[in-house]
Amino acid sequence: MITAPSVAQLSSRFEEAFGTAPDGVWQAPGRVNLIGEHTDYNEGFVLPFAIDKTARVAIRVRRDSTVRMLSTYGDHGLVETDIATLEPLTAKGWTKYPLGVVWALKQRGIDVPGLDLLLDSDVPLGAGLSSSHAIECAVILALNELTDAGLAAEQMVLATQHAENAFVGAPTGIMDQSASLRGAKGHAVFLDCRDQGVQLVPFEAEEAGLVLLVIDTKVSHSHADGGYASRRESCELGAQVLGVPALRDVGVEMLEEASGLLDDVTFRRVRHVVTENDRVLQTVELLSSDGPQYIGALLDASHVSMRDDFEISCQELDVAVEASRSSGAIGARMTGGGFGGSAIALTPARLEQQVRDAVVIAFADAGFTTPDIFTVTPADGARRLA
Repeated sequence: MITAPSVAQLSSRFEEAFGTAPDGVWQAPGRVNLIGEHTDYNEGFVLPFAIDKTARVAIRVRRDSTVRMLSTYGDHGLVETDIATLEPLTAKGWTKYPLGVVWALKQRGIDVPGLDLLLDSDVPLGAGLSSSHAIECAVILALNELTDAGLAAEQMVLATQHAENAFVGAPTGIMDQSASLRGAKGHAVFLDCRDQGVQLVPFEAEEAGLVLLVIDTKVSHSHADGGYASRRESCELGAQVLGVPALRDVGVEMLEEASGLLDDVTFRRVRHVVTENDRVLQTVELLSSDGPQYIGALLDASHVSMRDDFEISCQELDVAVEASRSSGAIGARMTGGGFGGSAIALTPARLEQQVRDAVVIAFADAGFTTPDIFTVTPADGARRLA
C-alpha cells in the first residue's frame, strides 16, 4: 500500500519543486459507499462514509493566471497551463480534476488566481473509492479559503459536481463529494440527494466485532465511459414514462404497474434504483437501532440487484463477493459506479484472515490478477492540515 508523506515532507517537496513554501496543505478523503448505488442522480438516498485514505494538496497562490501542477506519484512531470485557456473536455489525466474545480469556480464568478499545486494521494486509483473526488474536494476546500469565496459545504458539492459533469465529462451525482466534504469519524453519511439533507448515522463496526474489508479487483473503471451514461439514460427514460420527476418518487409498491409500461431492460434498471433506495432506508434504520451486524442481508441483496438488474458488476467483483460470503463475511457487495473497482465485505474480525485468504485463492483459481485487500474505517471529512 502507498505510504502517505507527512505534512512537513509534502511541504518540503513543494518547496523543492516550486522554489517557495506553500500557503497551506489541505486533504480530502476518498469514500466507500456502504449501500445505495446509482441512486444519487435519481434524487434518491445513499449511505457512504469518508475513509482513512486521502488526497492531499499543497498550494500556493500566484500573482498571474498560470497554473502549475505536479504529482508525487507516477512519472507525470510538471504540467503548466493558463486559467484563461481552460475549456471543458480538454484536460488530460489527473490534472482535469483540479483544473475542473478552478473552471467551475470561475463559472460561479469567483476570481481564481494562478496557483502552484503539488498532489499526493493514497486513495487507490480506479478502485471505485472516489480518488478523483478526493482530489477535487481537497482543491475546492483550499481555493474556497484562499479566495475568500465563502462557499458552504453544499455549494462546494454542487461546484465539484459541475466540474465532473461539464469539465471532466462524467455524468456523476453528488454522493462522493458529499461524503468527502461532510463525513465524520465513526459515522456513515445518510444523504438525501434531492435536497442535500444529511444525517450522520453511527457505523462503528469495530465495536460490533466486525471489520469492513475493501477488495480492489484491479479492474479499472471510468465514470466518463458509455456504460455509466447509458444507465443514467435508462433511469431518466423510466422516470419520464412513469410520469415522475425522478425515480426517487417511485415506491416499491409501484413496480408491478411499472413492469407493464416499460421494456424489460428499462424496467430492470428502474427496479434496481427503487429497491436500492428502500435498502438504504432499511440499512439506516438497522444501524440506528440494532447495529451493523444486522445489515448483511441488505448488502447481499444490493449486489444481486446490481449484478442482475443494473448489470454493472463483472466476473472479478462477483468472485470477490462470493468468496467473501462463503468464507465467513456476513454481507458483501460491489461498491462504486461499477464495471470494475472494488467490493466490500462486512466480516467478523476473528474471520478476517480467513476471508482474505479465500478471496486471494478464488482469484488465483480464476486466473485473475491478485487483488489488494485492506480495511477501512469511517473518517472525518475534508480539512486543512497546515
